[in-house]
Amino acid sequence: MKHKYLLLAALAILSLPAVADVRIGVINMERVMRDSEPAKKAAIKLEKEFKKRSQELDKGREQAQALQEDLQKNGATMPDSVRAAKSKELSDMSRDLQRKQREYNEDLNTRRNEELQSFVERTNSVIRAMAEKENFDLMIMQEIIYASPRIDITDKVIKALSEPAPAK
Repeated sequence: MKHKYLLLAALAILSLPAVADVRIGVINMERVMRDSEPAKKAAIKLEKEFKKRSQELDKGREQAQALQEDLQKNGATMPDSVRAAKSKELSDMSRDLQRKQREYNEDLNTRRNEELQSFVERTNSVIRAMAEKENFDLMIMQEIIYASPRIDITDKVIKALSEPAPAK
């Protein structure tokens, strides 16, 4: 629905007879989010922040796998009490791993959303400042099928995001 309104606004501006010097900027947000320095730094920050927990989950999965393989391989020759204890241990371990994985996913998603929100706010601020400074009449950052290199300012936005944020 948003696309329709943007397209209609662009067409309306372009159809006005006295607007031969209308400046339109198109931003490929997918590229900005993938290639800009702040986006890359945020991804590295999140990876570092969650690396230890990810490794702990991997270690827990390996231990559960080893216990399961031991039960499958040697379960038939184990005394019933040992097999039952190991089965209970595996069940408890699996339940604990599932809980930890859920918590990890929730925490990671929360942090990812926080970083994304901060990035979007900064990107919008940079785009607004660029639009005002360079006298753009319309900035579009929706999914675009094609934009002429003449109006595609994605590289400028990526470059501007690499510069230090102005002090507030």
